[in-house]
Amino acid sequence: MEFLSYLINGVSLGSIYAIIALGYTMVYGIAKMLNFAHGDVIMVGAYVSFYTTSFAANSLLGENPSALASAGATLLSVLAAMAVCTVLGVIIEGLAYRPLRQAGSLAVLITAIGVSYFLQNGAQLLFGANPVNFTPVISGQLTLFSGRLRISYVALLTVAACIVIMLALTAFTSRSKMGKAMRACSEDRGAAQLMGINVNRTISMTFAIGSALAAIAGVLLCSYSPVLKPTTGSMPGIKAFTAAVFGGIGSIPGAFLGGILLGIIEAMAQAYISTQLSNSILFAVLIVVLLVKPSGLLGKYVPEKV
Repeated sequence: MEFLSYLINGVSLGSIYAIIALGYTMVYGIAKMLNFAHGDVIMVGAYVSFYTTSFAANSLLGENPSALASAGATLLSVLAAMAVCTVLGVIIEGLAYRPLRQAGSLAVLITAIGVSYFLQNGAQLLFGANPVNFTPVISGQLTLFSGRLRISYVALLTVAACIVIMLALTAFTSRSKMGKAMRACSEDRGAAQLMGINVNRTISMTFAIGSALAAIAGVLLCSYSPVLKPTTGSMPGIKAFTAAVFGGIGSIPGAFLGGILLGIIEAMAQAYISTQLSNSILFAVLIVVLLVKPSGLLGKYVPEKV
């Protein structure tokens, strides 16, 4: 029963990584940019949700709010986080990345690191360096097998949200007009522009969707581990990027699969090997997978024309 508990914990953690990785893989697949500030957008979304919930609790709900009112305040905080992160993603793309469309990958990488540090230090100035206790979006747990197995409702919500988001993104990119424009920009940006597609708007929409997903991931991450600070998104962002590469960056099902597998590996490593070595084991597995299959588990090899 312990193994099943660790497995469920790993799937829940992996679902958070998968949601973050979906943002990474969309931006890279369409704009061919690695947005390493994505992890810090997660942190911003979590802070917006935290302060929205605190404001609702202090000013709107009163001392003994009903369950429906509490659920409404939670939903409001998530929507506020998504709205702020969506605008933030569009601003980051417009100010930091759009001028570098024709620049080399090194310039984009340095800019992304700079944006990441800017967001971290800005959060430290605004919210303080001390961690705060985040209130989970849902509390309680499901008890099975006469109490031998307990599954938190946060874990169930996280897995369900990840599956819904992955299916929605797949449908969006394959069936909607904007999704088809994104796929066209991914294949050949110049040809897409000649066919009348607004490349700037398409890439901005990609950053907006990725940042909205980061807000959801930030809320779920802090519900899973209820400590919030300015560096909260750094390591999960790196692990999610690892998951995107692991599954095949640019592939939506690959990001989902990579995130789930990474979460399971981390949970099992912490339970059966060592908590201190779990991160090392994650990156060691990534190295082995890339040595065997450089494009990732579901990635496709695309030869470059020279």
